Parts: sequence; C-alpha cells; structure tokens
Amino acid sequence: MIVELQEISRTFAVGGEPVHALRQVSLAVDPGEYISIMGPSGSGKSTLLNTLGLLDRPNSGRYLFEGRDVVTLSDDELARIRRQRIGFVFQFFHLVPRMTAAQNVELPLILEGEDPGRRQVRVRELLGRLGLMDRQDHRPEELSGGQRQRVAIARAAVNRPALLLADEPTGNLDRAAGHEVVEILEQLNREGLTLIMVTHDPELGQRAHRRIVMVDGRIDSDG
Repeated sequence: MIVELQEISRTFAVGGEPVHALRQVSLAVDPGEYISIMGPSGSGKSTLLNTLGLLDRPNSGRYLFEGRDVVTLSDDELARIRRQRIGFVFQFFHLVPRMTAAQNVELPLILEGEDPGRRQVRVRELLGRLGLMDRQDHRPEELSGGQRQRVAIARAAVNRPALLLADEPTGNLDRAAGHEVVEILEQLNREGLTLIMVTHDPELGQRAHRRIVMVDGRIDSDG
C-alpha cells in the first residue's frame, strides 16, 4: 500500500469560525491505482490532495506513506519525501518563468544532486516522449498552454516518483490540449505510476479506474 489515511481531520479558522475541511477521512491507495477525486467547491478535494502531497498537515489522524507515519516528521523530512517520491501537476503550471522548458524539467534533478550527464539523458528522454524536443530552449511565455502543461508533467515525473498528484490538470486548457494531457498522464499510470487527480470535469473523472466523491469534508462515495 502506498497511501493509508486513518481518520484524518483538518480544520481551518476563517473569520474566527472553524471550517472543517476534512472530517475523519480514511483512505487506502495501492500502487498503480488511477483515482479521480470529485465533488462541489468547498467539499475538501484540494485539502485532501494537499494532505496526500504532504503540503498540509492534518490536525488529527494518521497518514502512512509507503508504510511510514509522516504526520510527525519535520518539515525537512517532508520536503525530502516530496522531492523524491511525489510529483505534482497543477492547473496553472507553476513553471519558473526565467528558465527554459529543459531547465524547468531538470530542476528537481539538480535539487537532488543528480550527476549532470544523467540529468541531461533523463531530461531529453522525457522531452522526446512528450513531443517537446523542438521547444526545449523556449521559456514558458513562448509555449502554448498544452505545451506548458506537458513541461510540468515532465518535471513532475523526472524523479520517477511513486505518486503523481494532479490538481485540475486540464482546467486551464482547451479540449484538444486537455485530452492530450490526460493521455500522457494515463500512459504514465499504465507504466506503473500511481495517479490521483482532482477534477470538476465529470467526463474526465469517469475515465479513472476508481472514483471518489467528496461532500462536506467527507468521502461520500468510493467506487
């Protein structure tokens, strides 16, 4: 099992009032699964994804990631797990504007201290697979939305993580570019990468092998 949440709760204070973003959520995810998380705005989807990605700490409950209880780890230990084992794809790409496509993809390998020669091989491999070799020296502002998201996917996958989290990955793209991005994510999943995706798009959500619906901070259905 790659992920196991045990009665996770998360509460925020908004205007002096508590907001229960997650209410005793329990969830188990096996390696290689393809899961969509859906639900209305404010249902807890993004908070759940941020918790899974170690970007947010729960107020209570246990979170086992690859068998390790991560709730009590230090910020440095959590950052190391995120860099090495978790990839993120966001709706608005979050690429570094001053860096080229190749440099954006290479950045996680640099942070891990990977050998320069191996870095170059891995970056070229991914850019080639995603049809971006002719755009490798272009900065984000010189790329289309679909190309930027493909660069973001390459960056998320470059360290060969165990878990890939995608937050509305097609929300800022037209239908054709969105379909292309989904196909890439699904191919990575077929190759063994565990994929968990938040989406408002019912059609996209139905493509997942397992669909979770959130309502008022709880898992309403899981099937």
